[in-house]
Amino acid sequence: MSSWGHFTLEQKVGQLFMCGFHGQQVDEQITRLIQDYHVGGVIYFRRNVESVEQLTRLSAELQSLAAKSSELPLMISVDQEGGMVARIDKDWITRVPGSMALGATGNPDYTYQCARILGTELKRIGIDMNLAPVVDVNNNVLNPVIGVRSYGENAENVAVHGAAAIAGYQSSGIAATAKHFPGHGDTAVDSHLGMVTVPHEWQRLEQVELRPFRRAIEAGVDAIMTAHVIFPAIEPEPIPATLSRNVLHELLREQMGFKGIIITDCLEMHAISKPYGVANAAVRAVKAGADLILVSHTLEEQIAAIDAVVDAVRHGDIEEQIIDLALERVVDWKQKRCDSQSSQQSSEQSSEQSSEQSSEQSSEQSSEQLSVPYSFSSVPENVLLDEIACKSITVVHNDGVLPLKPEQNVLVVWPEVVQRTEVDEPWSHSDSLGMVLGQFKKHVREHKITTQPSYEEAERIAKSVMEGEQVIVCTYTSAGVLPKGQRYLIERLSVNHSLIVVALRNPYDLLEIPRPGAYVCTYENTPAVVHALSLLITGELNPSGSLPVRLS
Repeated sequence: MSSWGHFTLEQKVGQLFMCGFHGQQVDEQITRLIQDYHVGGVIYFRRNVESVEQLTRLSAELQSLAAKSSELPLMISVDQEGGMVARIDKDWITRVPGSMALGATGNPDYTYQCARILGTELKRIGIDMNLAPVVDVNNNVLNPVIGVRSYGENAENVAVHGAAAIAGYQSSGIAATAKHFPGHGDTAVDSHLGMVTVPHEWQRLEQVELRPFRRAIEAGVDAIMTAHVIFPAIEPEPIPATLSRNVLHELLREQMGFKGIIITDCLEMHAISKPYGVANAAVRAVKAGADLILVSHTLEEQIAAIDAVVDAVRHGDIEEQIIDLALERVVDWKQKRCDSQSSQQSSEQSSEQSSEQSSEQSSEQSSEQLSVPYSFSSVPENVLLDEIACKSITVVHNDGVLPLKPEQNVLVVWPEVVQRTEVDEPWSHSDSLGMVLGQFKKHVREHKITTQPSYEEAERIAKSVMEGEQVIVCTYTSAGVLPKGQRYLIERLSVNHSLIVVALRNPYDLLEIPRPGAYVCTYENTPAVVHALSLLITGELNPSGSLPVRLS
């Protein structure tokens, strides 16, 4: 650490924080955090994005601001998981599939290709770290926060796809982040909203939850994000993994041999902020072994957390050596991944030139660094996405109602997602099934509903069904349980009709409804998937996707 011995304590501590802000330009919040509090990292959300060009300029301006007060570049990150979690929702960014859709293909090459494409695009915008992939094993049907963000319920399959994603991102020059350690898949509570416990014994954790993280470490993942989840088998005290030295230092650092950056999930999530407070939690996370503290939203909380860590060092509650070791890992990472000139160059160069340069760099890095048998397709991205969509859609059962008979009229019930959450961010430019199906068939009509339809609305739809009309009901569940209004609508329609039910997100919807005439899982409602779904329904596509989870 002698190279950084001239840093003040405040500068050292600031480098260990990653913070969000609310503007689409450099605003007072992020200026104050960078100049006065020396924060070393920034995280983008949709609130920061107007266009790809604007975001590229913003990255360059943030790096210029940081250069005035520090010799270290910023670490700029984003949650761009794909599927239904995508912070950058603009046409220039490829709408890559989400994890469960990729898991349904059974082909980790697809996962690698999508991560490499996305990594190259993010690098051009000036982003150095993607907070992906999710390597949680989703084996709880009621999980309200992971679900389709996971590759599935089989630990080995999750491990294989996770390693492929890591290789794809890091071959394109940006850091991958495996999350949420030691595992958030077997939970029935969203840690954004409250505390949750995974009560399993060590042997089970070793076989399931930890397996994908071990593979991620073997794959050389740059960063691992913590879970705000309690694990009694690892930590006897009732504290979440983010604040546990037994979890972060003894298990992850010492036993599993991880040498990269340990980053916390956001400390403003209620599982942490409610019982501990953000500032107190920041101190405890550093003591536990976290290198990078994520505080995503509130300036007052961000400042309080930084000040609390500085005070803890001054008063001897945190040894300064802990700060120095964390800083060393952050500095090593920045020297490896961050290029303070890249954002400025990308804002000056044309998109075509940047793309060619990124592709060349990716090819060189791929051949030099990767020892895994992934291939990179040279087909156009839209062709690749269509191919993956066709390979991921899964027909769980079909009692003879698919494909549709050409002469039949069709009613489509389509749920529109109007409320966005931290883990539910549908693409703004998306076609409904009725709209696309109308290009293939005559006499298609569509009822659009919200994801929380009223019983009265369900009754109106049921009464409107015409004699001989084939009914397709699309469901959308983002919180672990099919909303009551959607369930009632299917129950009501099932009395007189053999339905085709399409689960647009959560495959577990089948467990809450009467058996329909056909049940199809798409895992997301992205444009490529909706177009592939219309081909399946009309008999133009033979689906080959396999369920990555059990419906039991």
